[in-house]
Amino acid sequence: MKEVDRRRFMKIAGSSLGIGVLYSAMPSARAKGEAGAFFGELGKKNGEAVTPFTFLQLSDAHVGFDGPPDPLGTKAFERAVEMVNALPQRPDLVLFTGDLTHDTEDKDTHANRMRRFLEISKRMNVPLVKYVPGEHDAGLDAGQMYREFLGESYYSFDHRGVHFIALDNVSRAKPEVGPDQLAWLKKDLARFDKSAPIIVFTHRPLFDLKPEWEWFTSDGDDVMNVLAPYQNVTVLYGHIHRDDEHAVDHVHHYAARSLIFAFPDPEKTAAKKPFPFDKDAPFKNLGIRLVHENFAGKPLVNTVSVQDVELTTREFMGINGINQILRNPSL
Repeated sequence: MKEVDRRRFMKIAGSSLGIGVLYSAMPSARAKGEAGAFFGELGKKNGEAVTPFTFLQLSDAHVGFDGPPDPLGTKAFERAVEMVNALPQRPDLVLFTGDLTHDTEDKDTHANRMRRFLEISKRMNVPLVKYVPGEHDAGLDAGQMYREFLGESYYSFDHRGVHFIALDNVSRAKPEVGPDQLAWLKKDLARFDKSAPIIVFTHRPLFDLKPEWEWFTSDGDDVMNVLAPYQNVTVLYGHIHRDDEHAVDHVHHYAARSLIFAFPDPEKTAAKKPFPFDKDAPFKNLGIRLVHENFAGKPLVNTVSVQDVELTTREFMGINGINQILRNPSL
């Protein structure tokens, strides 16, 4: 059997939200011929057949944040939940990549923010929601309150032939995974064949995206070295409050936009200042991103087109239905 192009093993398909990203995992698993034979062999090696499914990534709700640059509080988060529930195809699961709440040294206030986050997130009509902490959730108390509300901050699970790994790179009060979690990761991966499809979700990027803006993980290289032998790895993260796609060797890293405010492109500005709030376009940079993948008739060869849809004030205000502005493809 021919080796499958690793870069095309995990593709984004279906509908992707600018206030989150909807992924389709292994859409070509339904294909016949060479691609079908590959996925059949993959299932034999890893113990469970890979079957296509969709899942959603949301990030950085910062529940409790109120004021410049965004006075809307939880409005974008609540709108995201409405959009998830309105999707024509219900996702199998939602991954929330950190900063669920905005930090505070007042424990009672932080606990109320955690409760508010859970109240909103549980409105989503999806079978499963998984979380990892951000530094605003866990940096001040080493993740104690996060664990009280949501359980362990790093763990793994399997879904339809894909192994998901939640990594905590914030609870040590610095951008670091730490030796104990690295040892756990090695043990967790030991039972898998090197061809196993693996999706890692975490808060901070595992590569040096912009270290001077704290967009990095200090031992991210150690994490990636553990993952390096595995041929089909995708990393999802938040923290940077903007969408981003980055390839390191055969691993693709994807960031979801924030649910509160957006940061600019670090390659175009030296200052880490969020975009100012625009009262005439309150969800600017928090729109919808539609991504379409068309199977081209060859194993794992696909075309991808992207259409950005920005929410308008009329939609935000809930007046006369939906009014959308279409933009040119961005990918």
